[in-house]
This record gives sequence, C-alpha cells and structure tokens, in this order.
Amino acid sequence: MVKARKKHVLVTAGPTREHLDPVRFLSNPSTGKMGYAVAEAALHTGCSVDLVSGPVGLSAPAGAVLHEVVSAAEMLLAAERLFDSCDCLIAVAAVSDWRPAYPSGHKVKKGAGAQTLDLVPNQDILATLAARKREGQVVVGFCAETEDLETNARAKLAAKNLDWIAGNLVGGTARGFQSDQNELLVLDSSGQRAILGPGAKSELAAALVRLIGLRS
Repeated sequence: MVKARKKHVLVTAGPTREHLDPVRFLSNPSTGKMGYAVAEAALHTGCSVDLVSGPVGLSAPAGAVLHEVVSAAEMLLAAERLFDSCDCLIAVAAVSDWRPAYPSGHKVKKGAGAQTLDLVPNQDILATLAARKREGQVVVGFCAETEDLETNARAKLAAKNLDWIAGNLVGGTARGFQSDQNELLVLDSSGQRAILGPGAKSELAAALVRLIGLRS
C-alpha cells in the first residue's frame, strides 16, 4: 500500500520590523504566540511545517523548519519561496503595512526640531500569495482589528481571495497581542461562521486547524 504524502503547511508568525536607522524601527506588539501555537497544532495533525517568523522571544515547535526574518520584504521573499510547495498557508504574522521611505544607515541624532517621517506601503504578503494559489491549495488569513471586527474580516476575506479568515480584537482590554489568551471569529468563503474561545491560544490553534479540515 502506498503511504499518503504528508500535507505541508506554511505558517507566518510574529511582527515585522521596519528600520528607520540601525537602532530604531516601526513595529507592533505581536509576540508570535498565536502563530507558533498554530504551527505546533499543525504538527500535531501529522503535517510538516515551515514557520516563517519575525523577531520573537520564542523557540520554534519541535519538528517545524524555522525561517527567521525581520522586515516585511524579507518575510515576503521567504514566504514566496515556500508557498508553491505548501498545501495550506496560515498567515498569522502581524506585518507592518508601511516602511520608512528613507531609512538611514547611521543612527539619526536627536535634534532640537520636530522630525517628519515619510512612509511607503509594504507589499501585501497575504494578498500577493493568495492571488497565485493553485486549485486545492488553502489560504487562511488573520486580521487584528480595534473595531467592526466582522465587517472588516468579511471585507478582507473577499478582497484578498482567501478561503478562511480568523479575526480578533486588539487594543484596550481585548485579548490578542501580548497575551496567552485569545478569542477568534472565523469565517470562510462559503459563509461558514464560528467563534473560537475565549481560551488559551494553544487551544484555539488546535480548534482552528480542525475547523479548516487540516489533516495529514
């Protein structure tokens, strides 16, 4: 009997950093805990996992192949290289939307006057990859919102050509960033809707991979 091929999952996790100079950068409070939990949950189903991670203070789950990056451009390059061979992309990373237009190669000294920062948009990693997905390939996105979670999640699900999207509220007292707990609203392109949690990110990650039908 021919042994079935393991499904291969690509997970992005953590924040990105966009350097203004060698010692300052734009970023966000993502710890990577949700993305790392998703990678571990996928491994537990018997899948093989590539984990593309921004800077975090976590150890990669045993068995995952870790690809460390810093900026959004580096994350895009790594994810593009791995995307065609994966069966499922789960994009959990909190990617910076903008980067400095003119980063300095040296530390910018403090001056007496105000500073103006020019920003340019980063390429949308999730939309870029989803636009080239093949038949049978599944793309799952994450979104973090401070308001109108379901409206914004549904808009992103359609606009980015996703199969699934998992959204959570952040800011204020909401779970999400810098927490071991989370609560997810999960939508799919056929109209399915589910609430996962509140609960530990490890528990939500396991529930999510079951919901999207991830099996080895």
